[in-house]
Amino acid sequence: MQNTPSIPRTIYNDEHLLFFKTVADFAAKEITPNNEQWEKDHMVSRESWQKLGENGFLCMQVDEQYGGLGIKDFRYNAIFTEVLALTGCAGPAVGYPLHSDIVCPYIDHYGSEATKQKYLPKMVSGEYIAAIAMTEPGAGSDLQGMRTTAVDKGDHYLVNGSKTFITNGYLCDIAGLPKEPTAKIARHQPVVMDANAEGFSKGKPFHKAGLHAQDTCELFFDNVKVPKENLLGSEGHGFTYLMTELAQKAAA
Repeated sequence: MQNTPSIPRTIYNDEHLLFFKTVADFAAKEITPNNEQWEKDHMVSRESWQKLGENGFLCMQVDEQYGGLGIKDFRYNAIFTEVLALTGCAGPAVGYPLHSDIVCPYIDHYGSEATKQKYLPKMVSGEYIAAIAMTEPGAGSDLQGMRTTAVDKGDHYLVNGSKTFITNGYLCDIAGLPKEPTAKIARHQPVVMDANAEGFSKGKPFHKAGLHAQDTCELFFDNVKVPKENLLGSEGHGFTYLMTELAQKAAA
């Protein structure tokens, strides 16, 4: 495992290169040797998530008050993903960054203070594993075609439907879920769902052509009650949130 980029990068400074080496050393010790077993298990170990958290590699952008490092320079996140890719361990290279770089920003940017306090510290530590539940059996990745519904019941939403090919699905403790409510004003509005909620169930990890160590699976929702405080952002802006947080940029 190389400890520096194979091609010189003008966007990295000495601190970035030192971080590159730190992540590479960690990957050589904690990821590459375990990947064969993870591929047999069709998922990485929970212990690996906790070790990532102990070393400060998860959700680095989260503010210190929620347990993070407060690093807003996305180049560090990009280096972490690049090093994982260089290991050849495809499953981990997908699941870990999705947790930190896609799911975390939705909660960090649009969650209430109570939601941040509840979920972010455990995401930083690796105690909670996060998934983003977008893809559906009948719609694929077409977010406009979602059929999972969330009906407003006053103090909670009642969610019914299913998702498929969900990265981190089998291990997830929480899932960010875009919903298609009966009231179109809140179309695609994301909510945070606890995987231990009554009516939330998971299929077995898929046997796939690749990404064998990634616990991709189906998620099912049968009258799952989601508290109103788990709504992310303001009603009516959900699709904008979904599109905004799927893109990132490095600080200059």
